[in-house]
Amino acid sequence: MKLANYQKDGFVRAGIVKGENLYEIPQDAENAAISSVDQILEERLLDSVRRNETKITSGHGIPVSMAKLRSPVIYPEKIILVAVNYGAHGKEENLKPPPYPYLFAKYRNALIGPGDPILVPKVSAKVDWEVELAVVIGKEGKDIGKEDALDHVAGYTISNDVSFRDLQMQKTEGLGMNWIKGKSLDSSFPLGPWLVTRDEIPDPNELDISLSVNGVEKQSSNTGDLLVKVDGLVSYASLGMTLRPGDIISTGTPSGVGHATGGPYLKDGDVVESKIERIGTLRNPARSEG
Repeated sequence: MKLANYQKDGFVRAGIVKGENLYEIPQDAENAAISSVDQILEERLLDSVRRNETKITSGHGIPVSMAKLRSPVIYPEKIILVAVNYGAHGKEENLKPPPYPYLFAKYRNALIGPGDPILVPKVSAKVDWEVELAVVIGKEGKDIGKEDALDHVAGYTISNDVSFRDLQMQKTEGLGMNWIKGKSLDSSFPLGPWLVTRDEIPDPNELDISLSVNGVEKQSSNTGDLLVKVDGLVSYASLGMTLRPGDIISTGTPSGVGHATGGPYLKDGDVVESKIERIGTLRNPARSEG
């Protein structure tokens, strides 16, 4: 299934995307008042929605193109990202692969959905792109073994780890990169366009992944090149830290980032399209903050 959050009459609603149409999940599906994909994950209603999928999608739908889609997860407790998890990206940045998954975080202020603008802020002149496969947790767990890791995954979507290189690369002796300021400014984590449930993607490590700016391809790879695969990332992230439904793990980016060639970087009016096989396309314009 493809599950989407969308705006309707001023409220967020949950729907199923099938073909070119979006079908609202009714409030009375098995007596559960479903208002968002977040609720489906938090209240473990995924099986209930799946049982009712045929009934829901046989009703009246609207064209997806006419819906205002929101991020498929709106209120994650944690947004976890992985640095240098494609070998080719490490080479273009002259970085050795970390001996273990190098994790950092973003926050809800960074989260935007399909069609929402990536802000080119006043404080940065080097706004970069990083297409990534995002894993959405569906089952709570801590200290999860690799063999059980995928059982905790609800599904997958597309993310863009927008980065502010002039802020990120500021270094003070002994402290290293400025990960918070360089990675988590407003609107720096586009996510979407929907959540594809795990049963639709049996192997997340075999997906073509690419990104283009204004129709010019910048990144092109396959998740088979992930240094640490999805099960390993989920397992490692859960060590000593409880993963909860709706948490997001963004798995790293392939080569082709703007920083590797010294630009050009995103500017007002650019259109960024992030694509992953079997998921779809996440499209976001860039807009100057000032």
